[in-house]
Parts: sequence; structure tokens; C-alpha cells
Amino acid sequence: MAKLLRVVVLLVLCTTAVWCASDYDDDEGEGKTAGETLDPRGHRPLPPGQKLTPTRRPPPPPVSGGGYRARPTKAPTRGQKKEPVVFPDQGGCKHLQEELGVLCPTGCELRTNLLKQERNVKTSVNDIRPKVESLSHSSTNIYTYASLLGEKFKERQALNQENSNAINEYSVEIEEQYTYMKENLDNNIPSNIRILRQVLENLRSKIQKMEATISSQVENCRSPCTTTCNIPVVSGKECEEIYRKGGETSEMYLIQPDAFFRPYKVYCDMTTQDGGWTLIQNRQDGSVNFGRTWDGYKSGFGNIAFNGGKGVCDTPGEYWLGNDRISQLTNLGPTESLIEMEDWDGNRVSAKYTSFTVQNEANKYQLSVNGYQGNAGNALMEGASELRGENRTMTIHNGMFFSTHDRDNDGWIHADPNKQCAKEDGGGWWYNRCHSANPNGRYYWGGHYTYQMAKHGTDDGVVWMNWKRSWYSMKKMSIKIRPFFSN
Repeated sequence: MAKLLRVVVLLVLCTTAVWCASDYDDDEGEGKTAGETLDPRGHRPLPPGQKLTPTRRPPPPPVSGGGYRARPTKAPTRGQKKEPVVFPDQGGCKHLQEELGVLCPTGCELRTNLLKQERNVKTSVNDIRPKVESLSHSSTNIYTYASLLGEKFKERQALNQENSNAINEYSVEIEEQYTYMKENLDNNIPSNIRILRQVLENLRSKIQKMEATISSQVENCRSPCTTTCNIPVVSGKECEEIYRKGGETSEMYLIQPDAFFRPYKVYCDMTTQDGGWTLIQNRQDGSVNFGRTWDGYKSGFGNIAFNGGKGVCDTPGEYWLGNDRISQLTNLGPTESLIEMEDWDGNRVSAKYTSFTVQNEANKYQLSVNGYQGNAGNALMEGASELRGENRTMTIHNGMFFSTHDRDNDGWIHADPNKQCAKEDGGGWWYNRCHSANPNGRYYWGGHYTYQMAKHGTDDGVVWMNWKRSWYSMKKMSIKIRPFFSN
């Protein structure tokens, strides 16, 4: 109990000290905090809902000056004669007429008259009392009802006012909507209808053209597909072995790197730099979409070759051989690669790597290159020559895993799953963050393109930055491999 009393006393003393300390109007320090400068504006509005706290000030001094004069003292009453007090009943009672003289009734007569009047008056009072009480009760009910009616009347007036305001507001809004609709009906809708009719006519024309094209294709597909060119009889594990067996013509061949797997078609280049090259990638006209899935790049896609007019498949098409097959060929032994490209002015350059290996799918088809030769620039090992420092390092492709838009293995770590190189740069490749070379990117006719033309605003063309820098897409680009034999 003593402890509780001491706590209460301390709280009272603290409160009194704070109150006394705040009993001062400091105009210079009010509303300041440490290190804060007052706003130069005189008016500082408070946040909504916040109220000013009252400031304790000393009371003002009493009013001084004019007022009433002092009251005069009464005159002393000593020495004055007292006049006799005449009571109304002293000297007898008079009649209303003076000639009748004075009448002095006895007390008994007065009592008799009073009792008679009392009986009459009491009867009248008893008759009037219930009426008065009834009138009082009725008056109370009427007052209560009148008060209730007054309140209801005020509520009805307020409701009528609100309804009137709402009606006025909706009337204004309806007028605005009516004006807007009328303007649209008179001006915009007829022009829109004309535009829609023109669009419908264009769509109808396109549909008719598509129907005609489909009909012609259906007619063409009625007969079974036939091979327009024959495949040479000579074959081997890869194009180099075919070359050594006498197949010195550049065309489509069958190769079988492993006897346990079925042979498959490839295009063999038997003329460039002593021949024996197996074409694993080719871009030349944009006829094939390279924005494929992981499985698409794994098994390969596109057109190996077609008949150039000589009765043989001597012209390569656009295709990707397939990561499984590329890995198989590069792991048969030491392999070199040749990357050739051509711009839209007919200029040609190449990049040759004396060591080129692609691991299997378990290792995400990891790329390993070495021994650069050529005049295109060493984009795969050194990154983009137009960049410097870390920006250049993150465009090196050597040692990177293969990535597609549905299998992200690039070097770009981002919280947003949509931020990945394969989605933004148009195809599957050994992306870092992201590329200095993009042979499987989107095909742009004419070479130069802008970020407005790109799907994601990125440099997503068939790019080799170390030759044509950024935002230039090659007319042709191909990747070839063959066994490497040192001199």
C-alpha cells in the first residue's frame, strides 16, 4: 500500500512539473523538432483530423477605471414621531352606501357566512378539479404530439432538401450524358461505322484470298509427297569420312556417327577450305522460325536441303541439326568449327575455332571453344568488342549452357522469370547476359533495325557484334564442323 501511495505521489508531481513547464508560450520554438527548419510560409495547415492542443496562459488582470458611485447612507430615524397605525377593521365596517351607517357583524355571523361560502366553493372546486386535470393531461399529450410533429416536419424538410439536391445533381449528370451521347450519335458513331465497314471489307477480301490459297494447297496435297532429289549412295560417320570416300560434291548425305543409332540427313560442304564440313546451322532467308523450345533444339528442325535445279539436293535450307546430334559429332574426337556470315552488301567474313565441343543434355549442352582464327572477331571467347569491363565479360559465350525460352540456363539472374535472354533475343543459344553473337535470333530483312522494331526492344537479330556491332542482322550465317587434324 505504501509503495502504491509513493507511485501515485510521483505521478502527481511529474504531471504538475510538465504542466508548469508547458505553462509558457514560446513563439520561437513551438512546433519545432531537432534539426528541423521552419517552413518559410506563415500558414502551416494541419493534417486532416488533427486538432490544436490548448495552450495554458496566466489569467488577464481585472478591469479598472469607471463604475457606479458609492450608495448614500440613510438619514437617522431618531427624533421623529410615530404615526398611529390604522388597521382596516378598526372603527367598524361600513356599508357600500354611507347612509346605511356602520355595520359591525359578530364573529358568529362571519363564521356562518364563511362556512356557507366554503360549501359552495368546495363543490365548485371539486367539480372543476377533474376537468383541470383532464385539460392538463390533454395539454401534455398535445404538447408532446406537437413536438413530435415538429421534429418529423424538420426531418421531412431535411429529406426534401436532400432529395432536391440529389435530383439537381442527377439532372446535371443526365444532361451531360445526353449531350455526350448526342454528340457521339451525330458525329463519332457514323464515322466509326464507316471505318468498321471498310475493315470488314478488307477482312472479307483477305478471307477470300486465304480460302483460295487453302483450296490450292488442298489440291496439291491430294497426291503423295515425292522426293525431288536422290541421296548419294556414299555415306560415313560424318562428312569428312564421306569426302575421303570420294563424295566431293556439296549436297545432302546420310551419316551414321554411331552404329547403334539410325542414320540421318545432313548437308555436307565439300568445297570450303578443303571440304569435309558438316553443316549444323544455317540462316539465309528467314523461312524457318528459330524461336523453338528445348525439345525442338534437342531434336533439330528446319529444311536440310532442296533441289537447286540439277536434280540433286545441292542447296542447303535453313535448319538446326539438333543438340543431341551436334554433341554426338563433337564428342567423336577433336572437332573444329567454321562460322561464316554475309552482310546485305555481299561482304563476307568468318570465325574459325580449332576446338569446338558441345556436352550432352545432362550437362545442358555446355559449349567449349578455343583456338580462334579469322576476320569476324572473336565474339564467342572475348565478348562484344564495343563493350568494356564487366559489360564485355558478361557477353562471353564460351563455357555457357544452352538456353531456350522454356529452359532458362543463361547467366542473367533476375527476380522476374520473364527476364531471360532466350525470350528477349528470339532463339536458343549459349546465352550469358546476354550475347555478343546471336546466330539463332530473329531474321530482319535489310540488315539495320531499331529497338522499336524488336519484339522486346532488345538486339534480337542474327547478330555478330564484333563485325557489324549492335542492331545489324546478317543476311546469311552458318556454322559448320569437322574433325580437327593438326599438321
